Amino acid sequence: MTAQAIVIIGATGDLAQRMLYPSLYFLDAENLLPPEFRVLGASRSEVSDADFIAKVEASVRERADGYFDDAAFARFSRRLSYHVVDADRPPTFQHLAAPLAGLHEVIFYLSTSPSLYEAISYNLRAADVAKADSRVIVEKPIGRDLASCMEINDALARAFDEREIFRIDHYLGKETVQNLIAVRFANALFEPLWNHVSIESVQITVAEAVGVEGRWGYYNDYGALRDMVQNHMLQLLCLVAMEPPASLDPDSVRNEKVKVLRSLRPIAGREVEKMTVRGQYRAGVADGKTAPGYLDEDGGAASDTETFVALQANIDNWRWAGVPFYLRTGKRLPSKSSEICIQFRQVPHSIFGGDDLMANRLVIRLQPEEEISLSLMNKTPSLQGVQLRPVDLNLSLTNAFKDQEPRRRIAYERLLLEAINNNQTLFVRRDEAEAAWTWIDAIIEGWKRYDFKPAGYPSGAWGPGAAFALIERNGHSWHE
Repeated sequence: MTAQAIVIIGATGDLAQRMLYPSLYFLDAENLLPPEFRVLGASRSEVSDADFIAKVEASVRERADGYFDDAAFARFSRRLSYHVVDADRPPTFQHLAAPLAGLHEVIFYLSTSPSLYEAISYNLRAADVAKADSRVIVEKPIGRDLASCMEINDALARAFDEREIFRIDHYLGKETVQNLIAVRFANALFEPLWNHVSIESVQITVAEAVGVEGRWGYYNDYGALRDMVQNHMLQLLCLVAMEPPASLDPDSVRNEKVKVLRSLRPIAGREVEKMTVRGQYRAGVADGKTAPGYLDEDGGAASDTETFVALQANIDNWRWAGVPFYLRTGKRLPSKSSEICIQFRQVPHSIFGGDDLMANRLVIRLQPEEEISLSLMNKTPSLQGVQLRPVDLNLSLTNAFKDQEPRRRIAYERLLLEAINNNQTLFVRRDEAEAAWTWIDAIIEGWKRYDFKPAGYPSGAWGPGAAFALIERNGHSWHE
């Protein structure tokens, strides 16, 4: 059933302001919200409805980037209200009782620290504002290791059934990530080749040009492995590697993703020294400007937290046996980019004499532009025999669908709409989250046991030199 309201707990926080309200505004502007749908903001601050609506409007205007419509926001503002709720003061949850009276399928979005999930969930049930048909959305990463993930999941399970829990990973709402499923399973061209016979290696890169940007405290507690690899990059790996699901229903898709995670070969013990690279950015030059080092961003505090990770993952199943998956992510890298690079094998025999044939390569770019390119060998126009060079076939989603989608959507728009419509396909199931942490925990334990410190790299570089050695020892190179 379709939800009739969403309650954003943590309503004055950064995530709500930057992502959630603008996403809901755009859904409303396109008439995708139910007619009587309500948006309730809730946090511990004393804020009037008028001030709350003004703050939301300022956030939406800034995020809308030229697509703000006064009439559309006026309509959206009539859905808004604000209520004081404090996790440390259970009686305040009664403030939600009157505005939610008679509403069904209410969604509670916990836009707070995971440390508050248990108290908030308990208080929602104790105040009888979360009913049998309610849902809850929580942000990944869930915890910072398997033990804390299970503890949070147990706390949520005491208040909500698994079918009511939506663990959100905003990468799964990106258009290009969704298109990866279409490319694989809607085109006969690729699926017969999508295996170890035709594919030599897979690279997944999520690069950020910025540093920690004022989030030093949070980031220092998590680091790149927990924050990006466990969270987003394993989701991308699953979508690349999973078997065709029976259908697009939630359990069919998520069952196949869990199989991939359980097939990942553990990286444990001394293997971490061979299969992983840790890095931490130092002072350097980024975007033509002097950039401080990671330790300088908090006044020179000592820290072994990694801001860069590269690793080789291996999937031990029939489809991917022997195919290395290279994952790379970091901050203060030369550019902001996210891409998946599928490197096909060389042709078994060249009939073109001395020409060096480049193997075909499929690149799926998520950002800064959403596009897909396939490199093919092509004959150059010439009367001097057959001379070849690689040529890219490019599909720019922005250009191909500019009449249909003139605005680049926020990933949360799709995810919020799916939650409103009670579709869990794009959300992470409990066993999936815990399987990911099981694999990550082995790496972290190996780092600790063998005192595997992060190597320094200058801001503006592609990580430490060991990241290149990691992939080159197998005869491969990073796609840049």
